[in-house]
Amino acid sequence: MILMKKLVLLVCLLVATVAAQAQFEKGKWILNPSISGLGLSHSTETDKTSFGVEAKGGAFLLNNVALLLHAGASWNDNGSDTDLYTLGLGGRYYFSKVGIYLGADVKVNRWEETEGNKTRVSFGSEAGYAFFLSKTVTLEPAVYWDVNKDYSEFGFKVGFGLYF
Repeated sequence: MILMKKLVLLVCLLVATVAAQAQFEKGKWILNPSISGLGLSHSTETDKTSFGVEAKGGAFLLNNVALLLHAGASWNDNGSDTDLYTLGLGGRYYFSKVGIYLGADVKVNRWEETEGNKTRVSFGSEAGYAFFLSKTVTLEPAVYWDVNKDYSEFGFKVGFGLYF
């Protein structure tokens, strides 16, 4: 019985992998809204509501290589009076037929605070897996690392990918 379950799982993964191959070809488009970047929270300590959104979108310039634009915004970031705006450019390499990808990007982050504003350039990297739920929709868990002059951030995020 256990052997049969493993065999069925292997066949399902093989079918998903074959379907995924066509999505990483030159000329295809990708839209990747991130759940970790979409947030709504309220801090009772500061009595402030925070809201943030984040998305990536782009095109495959070569087979398995995507160029992505990154945009994000967060208002009252972490319950403070800080608004954060992000704009960046990056890329991803998808290992052929598997769905595993490595990515890197450069972003400009602008913090608008009551005491003043500051702008920093940050560099990021990520490694993840595009798990195809259908022919065009993926669930994309990833680990990431962002670093700039003021901070370094390491974390886990989950996003959705839409491949056209």
